[in-house]
Amino acid sequence: MDETMGYGHLEPDEVENLKIGARLRAARKGSGLTLEQLAQATNLSRAFLSRVENDTALPRLPTLIAICKALALPVGSLFTAAEESLVRADDVLPLVPVAGGEVVEWLLTPSSEAIVQLIRASYPPGGGSGGELHEIDAEVEVAHVQRGRLVVSFATGEVELKEGDTLTFRAREPHGWRNPDPRTTTDVLWVIAPAPWGLRRRAAEAEATQSELAAIQGAH
Repeated sequence: MDETMGYGHLEPDEVENLKIGARLRAARKGSGLTLEQLAQATNLSRAFLSRVENDTALPRLPTLIAICKALALPVGSLFTAAEESLVRADDVLPLVPVAGGEVVEWLLTPSSEAIVQLIRASYPPGGGSGGELHEIDAEVEVAHVQRGRLVVSFATGEVELKEGDTLTFRAREPHGWRNPDPRTTTDVLWVIAPAPWGLRRRAAEAEATQSELAAIQGAH
């Protein structure tokens, strides 16, 4: 197979800026293939495929199609822009405190993001979630203390975190948190996965799909 570099329909500067190697490498590893196995499947040399993955070689379109076919990867996905969403500092969304009072937590990820939720919190001395334990409709919750101390309470006991400590636990486990320091503010980064509304969205979509299937089956 011709391994010559270049795309006839692209301008030289466009070809130079194409970076598809990382996506091809990720697709290959996701498929559980070695470079040698991909070389055998495409009748291309291992050295050439390695250069493609390192963006030092750009295959002709028929060659690229052969590589993508072996990886079960749509060719167009190599050239689509990466999905991203930027939240500027001025656009951070304040969250309503669990225990009332002034806002001390801010959502750093887009409100539409369903996979993960990142929250920046700044708890004044003695501040926190209040006396009751709470659970979150998610799978995993992570607390990373950037400054000060944080006590996370569970039904079975407490864990005290100091600056730099990170605690990971199940979000549905009833828990609470507080800043035990009488003088210093505690800054915390919370990571929740998936975002609570993400699970509800998935449940709603699954219910809608089941309803559609039931309607189709009922029509036959």
